Amino acid sequence: MNTLAQEILRNFDNLPDTEQRALAVEILKRLGNFDVPPLTDEDLVLNAEELFLALDQQETDYE
Repeated sequence: MNTLAQEILRNFDNLPDTEQRALAVEILKRLGNFDVPPLTDEDLVLNAEELFLALDQQETDYE
């Protein structure tokens, strides 16, 4: 990822939640035109694993 993309992400992180959601919607609308290959089973498993680990960590933090 180049420096400009990293700066965009930093700026996104600094936005209020409502602005983040509005921006995310606009980006997702634009992604609809991309020719993206389908996710592989491996991609899905890795994403699920990351999600479950993050949820486990949140659960631990709340205890």
